[in-house]
Amino acid sequence: MTNAPEDFNLDSELVETRGWDLDAGDQIDVRDDADADWESGYADDDPELTTGEQDLAERYALRRVAGLSTELEDISEVEYRQLRLERVVLVGVWTDGTVEDAENSLAELAALAETAGSEVLDAIYQRRDKPDPATYIGRGKVEGLGEIVRATGADTVICDGELAPSQLRNLEDRLKVKVVDRTALILDIFAQHAKSKEGQAQVELAQLTYMKQRLRGWGGNLSRQAGGRVGADGGGIGGRGPGETKIETDRRRINTKISRLRRELKQMKVTRDTKRQERRRRHIPSVAIAGYTNAGKSSLLNRLTGAGVLVEDALFATLDPTIRRTTTNDGRVYTMSDTVGFVRHLPHQLVEAFRSTLEEVADSDLILHVVDGSHPDPEGQVAAVREVFAEIGADKVPEIVVVNKSDAADPMVLARLQQREPHVVVVSAKTGEGIAEALCRVEEELPRPGVEFAALVPYARGDLLDRLHQHGEIESLEHTGEGTVVRGRAHADLAGELAAYPV
Repeated sequence: MTNAPEDFNLDSELVETRGWDLDAGDQIDVRDDADADWESGYADDDPELTTGEQDLAERYALRRVAGLSTELEDISEVEYRQLRLERVVLVGVWTDGTVEDAENSLAELAALAETAGSEVLDAIYQRRDKPDPATYIGRGKVEGLGEIVRATGADTVICDGELAPSQLRNLEDRLKVKVVDRTALILDIFAQHAKSKEGQAQVELAQLTYMKQRLRGWGGNLSRQAGGRVGADGGGIGGRGPGETKIETDRRRINTKISRLRRELKQMKVTRDTKRQERRRRHIPSVAIAGYTNAGKSSLLNRLTGAGVLVEDALFATLDPTIRRTTTNDGRVYTMSDTVGFVRHLPHQLVEAFRSTLEEVADSDLILHVVDGSHPDPEGQVAAVREVFAEIGADKVPEIVVVNKSDAADPMVLARLQQREPHVVVVSAKTGEGIAEALCRVEEELPRPGVEFAALVPYARGDLLDRLHQHGEIESLEHTGEGTVVRGRAHADLAGELAAYPV
């Protein structure tokens, strides 16, 4: 194990509880911010690196240990048990659509598993009308899956769907390895990538909400119920209660922590709403970049604004929203924000927990819907994203479809998307192709000021002209001996100030 600082102490009881083997070369990230350079090897931020490059370096400073076994362990803490996925087998149930749809879904699950730090060993799917209510896949398939697990040495099975608690329990009892569903996998990725305080609180809330319904123990450890007068033998008079089972205690603690997290997020939402209201008071239009995960949203933001945010070829690389102030060619100011990516069957817990963040999309004046043109099923991505738009109330916001990665896309696919979508522009954030056209389209679609005006602005009121350049539209401007004659369009409050200087 990497040598820790001299003042670093690890609770031996916690080590025993979690089953950590400190002699096996495991790396455990339990350091404070002050000890960041102890393990990461980045003692100081390089001033020449962009914010995104620094974030990427920090993310790769701690990697999962290959070959780390994952065994069923007793949960003795309320906290969500961190997934330690290393050698996994994927399982899917194909209920509708084509074979290609089923294979694309498993390919996406494999990408999610690799993003979480796993090595995918094998993948199988079964054609069924609906998943088996007891074991997700058929009981005969469970036996075949067990043989694959033993033959490959896998320590985890990932199912391409959300499992009921009974399905999870039945599969783990039969396979004797940890079973994880798609929702838990996505939650684990979010837990790894969240950086901001709000993002971490949102992920923790989603994890606890998911975990509350799936509390269970192995060996009956969560089934103990005892009163305050139980003897050492654990029975006899007084052994029937009153008391609280371990699972009830854990559920109560989870509910308490969920309430605390919701209070904290509510306070953070007030701050976010205040900033949003200030932008609206100053009539600053907002553009939200949204779309499927790994479609290139952060790369596009960097191209459009020079933001320098983290860019990584991985699913859910961006969780914390980034807002950048930029200007049009004629000087109008607007904001552009990068948001968390969406995915098929995005867990409901995440949508609820990230609702305050997703409001940036719903409250925007324009959405840049980024689509990966090189993906095997871009139309499916568009449909999945629009489902989330409808869920968060963003389906009425004006939308420009930006087909990204044109340098790697099939021209036939690009032509098909251009024919299908009425407001579409094709770009490549990597090469810069189409970026100028995308900017022009954004400027055309930005909301226009509603009041026409004509004013003779004195030279002493240069501040009015500056605000007009930033927040209005100037159609003509002429300098005279008495002042500047300007005509155009402005918002009501600014037009009211200009009314004091008629031509």
